[in-house]
Amino acid sequence: MKVWVNGRLVDADGARVSVRDHGLTVGDGVFETMKVVDGMPFAISRHLARLRGSAERLALAAPPDAELRAAVEETLAANRDGDVGRVRLTLTGGDGPPGTDRGDAGPTVLVVVGPAPARAATAAVAVVPWRRNERSAIAGAKTTSYAENVVALAYARRAGADEALFLDTQGRVCEGTGTNVFLVLDGRLVTPALSTGCLAGVTRGLVLEWCGGEEAELPADALGEASELFITSSTRDVQPVRSVDGRAFPAPGPVTAAAAAEFAERVAKELDP
Repeated sequence: MKVWVNGRLVDADGARVSVRDHGLTVGDGVFETMKVVDGMPFAISRHLARLRGSAERLALAAPPDAELRAAVEETLAANRDGDVGRVRLTLTGGDGPPGTDRGDAGPTVLVVVGPAPARAATAAVAVVPWRRNERSAIAGAKTTSYAENVVALAYARRAGADEALFLDTQGRVCEGTGTNVFLVLDGRLVTPALSTGCLAGVTRGLVLEWCGGEEAELPADALGEASELFITSSTRDVQPVRSVDGRAFPAPGPVTAAAAAEFAERVAKELDP
């Protein structure tokens, strides 16, 4: 397998970054994961725009989009004979001192490919006791600081669930560890507003555009009032939720099934919507 490290393709087994890289030492970095369709990254323009927005939140210098796009496409081309279903683009603060101050070496850019993760037809979700901080300095940014998500997902797995679901500090429905959530309320398709601190997911945005959903600040009680739920991400697309904390839901219900079908149809026609 070939990977991209700071401007060149190298064998994955021989790839190296500094042990002082800020992405490693303090989680100072941002990233995007894209599904791969027919050897090409899906919705790369949207992903690059979000990466740039996340980098700006961290005051992290990012190379021009054209360079990042070329890095992704060249890495995919170099691995066209492998099992490639997703590609991850990572940008870190680069080589720096062991504290929180950045060095002056410039950012590290990495592109890594891999197979698409195996996903079940439906997902069970568990609400975790910890809250997303919608007032955090990095709320809504897709950063490499994922320890909170690791802990939450482990909690959900111990509860027999496939994904964790966070509320925000005001008790509103927010997001999963790597997913956005949609609820069907009185026949309406609704997802938590960005004011809750949730990530502006690329798949979330496409579902809103293609399926006619809306954003709202939803209290936790809305989970009990919903007739259907589903979660979205770049590697899940639209995945029906069969239960939340043990409460069963139709999976898929009619609104979820329609959204999944519409999304699949549009993806097949538009590589970079």
